[in-house]
Amino acid sequence: MTDRRIRPIAVLALALLVLAVAADAQPRAKVPRLGILSPFSPTALSPGEETFRQTLRDLGYVEGQTIEFEWRWADRSFSQFRVIADEFVRLNVDIIFAMSQPAIQAAQRATTTIPIVMMDVSDPVEAGFIRSLAHPGGNITGVTAIALELSGKQLALLKEAAPGVTRIAVLGTQAILALHGPEVQRVAQGLDVQLQVLVVEGLDDIANAFEHATRRRAGAVLVLPQLLFAVNDRRIAELAAQSQLPTIFWRREFAEVGGLLAYGASQQDLYRRAATYVDKILKGAKSGDLPVEQPTKFTLVINLKTAQALGLTIPPMLLFQADEVLR
Repeated sequence: MTDRRIRPIAVLALALLVLAVAADAQPRAKVPRLGILSPFSPTALSPGEETFRQTLRDLGYVEGQTIEFEWRWADRSFSQFRVIADEFVRLNVDIIFAMSQPAIQAAQRATTTIPIVMMDVSDPVEAGFIRSLAHPGGNITGVTAIALELSGKQLALLKEAAPGVTRIAVLGTQAILALHGPEVQRVAQGLDVQLQVLVVEGLDDIANAFEHATRRRAGAVLVLPQLLFAVNDRRIAELAAQSQLPTIFWRREFAEVGGLLAYGASQQDLYRRAATYVDKILKGAKSGDLPVEQPTKFTLVINLKTAQALGLTIPPMLLFQADEVLR
């Protein structure tokens, strides 16, 4: 009687053991790897980068279990972009998230098959990254950061903050000036402002540009969107303070490090939307079929401490428009 009872139990135990061994023998599901190419420093994640990670968490991804992050920082060194992009190809990552035009260019040169999610580029069609916003084609999609009308709006905000200014220096590379110049000129005519165009192609040119602006009696400075300026925002804020020139930038971080005004697409929103592209591609969507989105949310940040140091009284209406006022 006892033997009859033990035998079925033993058979059941053996069956369970066989199933367990078979389950362990099954290949584990591949965890997708995301290569993230940032132009900034690796000291800490920026608020935008942390928003990117949190958005993926909210979408159900668990780091180390259902997604792997391969973070790489160029640390303000343009030569590192290509090195990192090539590394991502060797690692066979599933998606590359590239921030800034040089990073996207490096990723594009490195692969035509790995999907690339882009961010922080003014005109991806002009840059040759996609065929059109609606139908990107190829392996690149994502979000643009700069609307061309943004530069005109920045000029108007700068004039509103410093109404007595009649001459404004415009800093940009040849390529960026060609892209944004017509809109800036159009708005300047309506504001009765004379523009002083200063071409900046390298780090040393930034200090020279501020010297020229001061020598030629510019009353304020508009800094056009360009990675060279983004990675040197603190230096630009210092030069603006030394030159006593009200300056407007397109990234919030500029106001944080002492610049007067920052107006541009919300970085938090862009990172959040970029994360949704990663989610869609990992769920089977083809990058070339995902329309590229343009910025829809913009933020104005004013540094009142800097305004006081410049002897400016910011108009109440402008303060009312601000999304954030740093005191």
